[in-house]
Amino acid sequence: MPELSFTVVDIAPEPYAAAPTLLARLRVEETTGTRVHALALRAQVRIEPQRRRYDDTEEQALLDLFGNRARYAQTLKPFSWLHAATVAQGFTGSTEFDLTLPCTYDFEVSGTTYLHALRDGEVPLLFLFSGTVFTRGTTGFSVSPVPWDAEAPFRLPVSVWRGLMDQHFPHSEWVRLQRDTVDAMANYRHRRGLTSWDAVVATLLAEAMDPAGERP
Repeated sequence: MPELSFTVVDIAPEPYAAAPTLLARLRVEETTGTRVHALALRAQVRIEPQRRRYDDTEEQALLDLFGNRARYAQTLKPFSWLHAATVAQGFTGSTEFDLTLPCTYDFEVSGTTYLHALRDGEVPLLFLFSGTVFTRGTTGFSVSPVPWDAEAPFRLPVSVWRGLMDQHFPHSEWVRLQRDTVDAMANYRHRRGLTSWDAVVATLLAEAMDPAGERP
């Protein structure tokens, strides 16, 4: 039976993708000398928030996820961020290949909220691997699972994530709203003669902070 070990060599933005995408460069080693004909690989990428420190600004931005600092011992738990899959070509000994990681800027996703809150430093990640190994022996092909304990840590620089989002959404961020809310905001925008959605939100916030101000 083949024995595999995995390493995440690097993670970098895919420069030509239409949507935010990271490429994880993986290295896999087979230590018994068995010829691997193909590797169908799946990966769950987890964020391990307990493996880094947070300053006061980050703590405030993470209140919705983890509560205040006094609760961190109970709330800072690993959580799933991404799922990905690929097929690696045959090899003997070791090989490297890319794993595509499609990302989102949807703030309803816990991973996006977490990453957006970080100012600098690194994001502690853990890749959990599964899948199928196809090997070629003297009597034909054999199939075996990727070991259940196959995993690899990686510390992703926050600057890589921020650079990816700046590449696709320069000077912008996205907030998902219900359709009725968008319709009401559109009506408000037209009635007030506002030229952008930024102006709508800024005007509503100003009125909320000044209840005595003039209302339409």
